[in-house]
Amino acid sequence: MSRESGFRGNKASLPSKPCAACGRPMTWRKKWERTWEQVRYCSDRCRADAARRPAP
Repeated sequence: MSRESGFRGNKASLPSKPCAACGRPMTWRKKWERTWEQVRYCSDRCRADAARRPAP
């Protein structure tokens, strides 16, 4: 059984980036496979907090 991704159960090798609201690192998820470049927030709470904050 061949997999196209390099993931073989080693979560340390997955890409990550910081959340735009809180700065915590987000690790790539299969759910975000097609939209990883557009993912900015780690959670719904961070997304809502960012929307409530006034723009500088």
